[in-house]
Amino acid sequence: MRPSVAWGNVLAPYPQLVRAGFRCYATYRQAALAGLVTNVVFGLLRAAVLTAVLAERPVVAGYDVAAAITYVWLGQGLLNVVLLWGDTELSRRVRTGDVVVDLGRPWDLQAAMLATDLGRAGFAVLARLLPPVAFGALSFPFRWPEQPATWALFGASTLLAVVVSFGIRFLLNASAFWLLDVRGVIGMWGVVGGVVSGLVVPLAWFPQWAQAVLAWTPFPALFQTPITVFIERGDPFPLLGSQLFWAGTLLAVGRAVLHRGSRRLVVQGG
Repeated sequence: MRPSVAWGNVLAPYPQLVRAGFRCYATYRQAALAGLVTNVVFGLLRAAVLTAVLAERPVVAGYDVAAAITYVWLGQGLLNVVLLWGDTELSRRVRTGDVVVDLGRPWDLQAAMLATDLGRAGFAVLARLLPPVAFGALSFPFRWPEQPATWALFGASTLLAVVVSFGIRFLLNASAFWLLDVRGVIGMWGVVGGVVSGLVVPLAWFPQWAQAVLAWTPFPALFQTPITVFIERGDPFPLLGSQLFWAGTLLAVGRAVLHRGSRRLVVQGG
């Protein structure tokens, strides 16, 4: 068999899983609409809070009203694209023992789950990112990119943010190999994740020591980095390089954890 054909057979399932992930989430259109309405309502509340802050000081840590409003609506739009919370698929399958079937299939489980997640994110871009951003841009002052290349850089940053988020969620779920019930771990992440990732307030508003600490973590890569790239604050290439580093690191660690966890997996009754 020719090498090209062999590689084609190996990679064939993953594009199909991307499409399947897109179609799966596109099926639940009423849920997407309800989530979109919720995003817009919370976006209005957050925009009001940040506008009130900037009413006292026109610029805070480089953010004027237009930049802050852009930060709010991009964050609301990216929330479902990046998917900070709500992913418990792997931990559920570990708890029920269904993961044994997944590990026995002719694919790489981590790559298969990532492909499905990318399909989900693709639908979320259309249904949950573009509408709130359009609403925010029509209703408030908005900071559009001045350089055409920024659009491509923002797309790349958003893609890397999804991969970084997947890497974190995969590790949290993989802890089920040892804990079985990971609701406490995921609940703790739900409490701190939005703060340390730059979703609640811009990380530039944090004290300098907190910014320095977070710069050594993958968390800013989730929300703060794509937003910073979009509003063109500083050189985007070091930011994308950091995202790429953390994406590769988290996937590598997740692969090692999955290998270690599958070796100790015990399924009741078999």
